[in-house]
Amino acid sequence: MPIQEAKPLLSLYDDVKGYDLVLVPDAPLASALNRHLDRPHIGNFATTPRRLAAGRREQVEERTVFLELLHETDLSWKQAAYLGEEIIHCWEYSARPDQILEYGQFDTPAVNQAVQQVRHLDTTSRYLTDYSVEESTDLAVVGYPQFTALERSILPSNYDTIDRFTDQTFDQPPFRVFDTSADIIDGLLATVSEQTADDVAVVLDAGSEFSTLVESGLDAADIPFYGGPGFLDNPDHRAFLQLLRAAFRGSDVRVSDVQPVLQHIGLRVDVDHDQKHLHRLDAPEADWLIEWCDTVVAGEWSFGTALTEYESMLGSDGFEAFHEELETLGLATQTITESRVDNLEFYLQSYEVPIDRENEGVLLADAKSATHVDRPLVFYLGLDDDWTRTPLRRPWVDRETEFERHLAQFQQLLQNGASQYYLVRDSVGGRPVNPCLYFEELFEESFSRFSDLSTERYTTPKSASETSFEASSVPVSPTELDTVSQSSLSTYVNSPRDYFFDRIVDSPDRDYFRKGNLFHDFAEFYVHHPEMVSSAGVDEIVDLMIEEMEPFIRGIDRDVHRTRYRAGVQNIIEFLDENAPETGHVAIENGGGGENTFADYFSKPVGSDITEQWFENEYLGVKGKIDLVESSIRLVDYKSGSKKSAIDVVKNSAIDDISDTPDFQAKLYLTHQRSQQPDEHLEFVFVHFLENVDDIVRGDANVADTITTVEYYPISYLAHIGSLEVYQQLRDEGSNACQKTLSKASYEDYAAVFETAEFPNTRDSDELIESPFGIAFTSTMKEVVGDYKYVEKGCKQAMRDFMRIKNRNYFKDDLDAFEEFVSERLTELNTRRAGDERFPITDLLDEPNYRRLNHRDLLLEGEQ
Repeated sequence: MPIQEAKPLLSLYDDVKGYDLVLVPDAPLASALNRHLDRPHIGNFATTPRRLAAGRREQVEERTVFLELLHETDLSWKQAAYLGEEIIHCWEYSARPDQILEYGQFDTPAVNQAVQQVRHLDTTSRYLTDYSVEESTDLAVVGYPQFTALERSILPSNYDTIDRFTDQTFDQPPFRVFDTSADIIDGLLATVSEQTADDVAVVLDAGSEFSTLVESGLDAADIPFYGGPGFLDNPDHRAFLQLLRAAFRGSDVRVSDVQPVLQHIGLRVDVDHDQKHLHRLDAPEADWLIEWCDTVVAGEWSFGTALTEYESMLGSDGFEAFHEELETLGLATQTITESRVDNLEFYLQSYEVPIDRENEGVLLADAKSATHVDRPLVFYLGLDDDWTRTPLRRPWVDRETEFERHLAQFQQLLQNGASQYYLVRDSVGGRPVNPCLYFEELFEESFSRFSDLSTERYTTPKSASETSFEASSVPVSPTELDTVSQSSLSTYVNSPRDYFFDRIVDSPDRDYFRKGNLFHDFAEFYVHHPEMVSSAGVDEIVDLMIEEMEPFIRGIDRDVHRTRYRAGVQNIIEFLDENAPETGHVAIENGGGGENTFADYFSKPVGSDITEQWFENEYLGVKGKIDLVESSIRLVDYKSGSKKSAIDVVKNSAIDDISDTPDFQAKLYLTHQRSQQPDEHLEFVFVHFLENVDDIVRGDANVADTITTVEYYPISYLAHIGSLEVYQQLRDEGSNACQKTLSKASYEDYAAVFETAEFPNTRDSDELIESPFGIAFTSTMKEVVGDYKYVEKGCKQAMRDFMRIKNRNYFKDDLDAFEEFVSERLTELNTRRAGDERFPITDLLDEPNYRRLNHRDLLLEGEQ
């Protein structure tokens, strides 16, 4: 069926103006009709049944019933809330307070007790039950189907019903489609001003994101509004509840979890501490909150005392209403416990505490409760499936009748005002927005999104606040970067925009950073003072590490961390004992230095030319810190993360086919080291000191299982695999068929293939085998050895070894290309730092690896 046209207010008034009494289903419609009354009238003219029976404005009787059951029965808070609402609801639909007892599941002593307590309360439901309109009254009932059984119970035997709809079809405005909710709010704010606010209403789902966005937008624009934030929406009230909740979150609550409330009460705890546990934090700024939590948990405060203390902290005395509510609930003098905080939170989230509101400005109406909105200009926001009211599944509710009631209310709601504007989104996060279910019933067709209906697409112009952020030139010359570290380069390659935010946004200390630094400190200390570790024992070392990590470790995880730290320390000791560093072979321009936790603890100095050595090579544009210079040709780096193979290391540092997990550490450090040790065969060793914890616990660990070594050869890749050394290695140590084939061919036969056939640019062995080089290599070996199956198999094995060599090692041409790659990135960086172009979200990859982003929330979708 199409949307029926609702009668205009003046037409409806003409239908009812001659009656003594007019009953309507909602108070705003009654008020609107009364404003049009153009003749003297004694008593009520247009009103609702509840106002007529009670002689006053409607009150939220569910809260009244809850408080009565809470204080006068032994029901729990949630039982009182549940039974109170069920009794009121059944009473509404049956016109009898005890009707609920007719249904088996509710015929219990608890419900019986609650009914007896509720039926005599001072509620509008009781007044309706006891009231009836006099038979002599000339009565008109507007929108009779919208009345509940309890409201109909007051009607006399004779009255006239007035339909709220005409026989015509409503000329529905088009849906105006915006890209985002923010665009909808911008469009709304561009239309409303302080001068026009009293002429505007906004209908929305009170539980949707639009509610807070509209309220904050109107507030920021100094446009008055009412019908919005409630008691718990007050930031001071919400923060007090969060403070109470924080006290019972235990000793493992992190600073980041309580940062909002800390900021609200004016305590500024540095973002560096965000990942640390509040109760293990050594920061004076947090002492007040820690003391608050300890006092609350110790049971030293009542709710009233805590609220007074909170007032004092804020320097505010505007909590009279909260104090009164605590008195009403009987909590003011009660000692704070976690269950009582749960109850208070449940109450504040379940019931609207009465507050004084300014009844002026933009009217905010809830789509699930409003029907008549008496404003000339009405905006409808969202209109999605959250607007659909779900009839309660109760034995006293006819769901089909209830659906028809809701459908009629929805039709009426859509037609309020002289002008209606339906502001919607067609999709959110790439998924279609489903229109309200009632549209499908009204339009008698199936659709899944608003673009399937009559729509107009809108874009919002930039507001003044947006244009004010345009860049302006600053007479300062940008500082050019001469070098880049491996971590910065890896971040930049993944996402230049993420790298940019790394430079300007503070990030909290992370437990894995602190843990990694502790193990590095220990390794450095052990190189200098192994005798101190031997005398102190590993237990003392681990105790110190646990103490340093205390702010990050949950109490329940302490033993697990102790086991892991002990394993890591043992691995480092064993590795350094077996690989004692040489001295006098240092490829460092200037020494490092810095603090060392273990040096400070044992009062012993550290600092030599072999540990924690900083280099800054401006000629190559690279910098970094080498954990251990074991010798002039062997560098060592300690890793607390999971082990990666040499193949992984080489793959992640590739620049011809960039990995989605870029990591250039080994390649960058070796590039620097070869500039100091040219023509040398170099090694870079990773020690993954936590890799074999399980093996250590079982007692069958081998430190070799923690080590990954990547080698650098000071010749090109082709020269290396075409060399006599590789030929002999494959002949003597290769697979069986490979050994058999090459043992019957000379080195000259082997090397000739490299001179006559072009080697492909690939890292895939199958591509190599099928390439012209692979065909030529196999043909040559067959000519020399013979056309045997083992020859073909041996050639394939040899070529797979070629790829294994390439994928596990670096060669001169690899590092030459990397030097050029670094130079190009530095040029880009300095161009972007100078403001000549933006830092893109991604550049060298199709899209960044989002799991490795540090500032995912700052990167806008669909923008480069």
